[in-house]
Amino acid sequence: MGAVPTMLQSEEAARRLGIKLPTLYAYVSRGLLSSHPAGDGRRSLFVAEDVEALAKRSRGGRTSETKLASVTTSVTQLRDDGPYYRGSPATELAVSADYEEVAELLWRSGARSSPTTAWRPLPLDPPPALGVDSRLRWVVLMAGAMDPLRSDLRAGAVTEVARHLVATMVAAVAPEGPATGDRGTVARRLASKLMGAPRPAHVRALNAALVLLADHELATSTLAVRVAASTRADTYNAVLAGLAVLSGPLHGGASQLAYGLLREVERLGPERAVDEALKWQSRLPGFGHSVYRGTDPRFSVLKDHFDAAASAPWRRRLNSLVALVEERRLPGPNVDLGLAALTLAFGMPEDAGRTIFTVARVAGWVAHYLEELDERPVRYRARAVYATR
Repeated sequence: MGAVPTMLQSEEAARRLGIKLPTLYAYVSRGLLSSHPAGDGRRSLFVAEDVEALAKRSRGGRTSETKLASVTTSVTQLRDDGPYYRGSPATELAVSADYEEVAELLWRSGARSSPTTAWRPLPLDPPPALGVDSRLRWVVLMAGAMDPLRSDLRAGAVTEVARHLVATMVAAVAPEGPATGDRGTVARRLASKLMGAPRPAHVRALNAALVLLADHELATSTLAVRVAASTRADTYNAVLAGLAVLSGPLHGGASQLAYGLLREVERLGPERAVDEALKWQSRLPGFGHSVYRGTDPRFSVLKDHFDAAASAPWRRRLNSLVALVEERRLPGPNVDLGLAALTLAFGMPEDAGRTIFTVARVAGWVAHYLEELDERPVRYRARAVYATR
């Protein structure tokens, strides 16, 4: 029997062709592309090779450079209404599931164990006096150094490492803070580290943020993890690769820039704050996204949590900022603004958004790491175009 072809859903086929869905269906009716019914009988699927061949023909026979970086994944699909994790909308999971449950879904682990037994921090010595960002990298480095079987890449071993890493990173966020240990959910423990005595509404909001940020397809840090996995680097080193990329201010630190914008809104008002930001930056922090044309659906979920728990003054400030940006027809708000609004209004530190993002994304990184282990090793080799400068 031949190999089973890779099938693409309609949205992904249209994206690869650079067309809209009605045009895709027009291609089918004109015989340019064949569709195949999905198992549920409600959707159409397309053979990936047929889509790539049609894309190449539409370019006049030129090979697509992006095809070199094309990765087939069943972890996360990006749609207009937000990311879908293994077919489930992340925006719905954010209000119905704990972060741990979503991580197990992404990993396809089938685990049902409670947080107190599976998500337990490792017994590391107290971390050095570093910033939180550096401390989280220190945790991963030290945990790997202590693991005598770190090269065990079986799925069960990898997911066990991931649970311990997340729990240990949370414990290291504020070693001098509440000794939450392994009690409660990851969201509860992290909220206690960032806030001290969070209310249930705060924990729910933070859990939603963790779920929404758990994965976002092939973000740059995730691609770094997959490249590391392709060389069969162990789980710790692959996570460190992701952390290195996430440390950039335009990825994991984007919410911190939005946090600063909201501070300026508080100090100057929305008009002057936006004007000052646009004067010095090419884009407004917390607004616009390369995937979502309007409002980032993840922002809308976080905004609901913000409205339920933030004080009236902060609700007015955020609403006035969003209304001003909408009035001026600037790009819509994204998840970084929602994360910044939560952390600022709830009294968390300025870098709390980066911390939440980092802890959350370990789930997605590990899911992509496991998926990459099933692929041909060392398959990432970009072609350079040499030019004399």
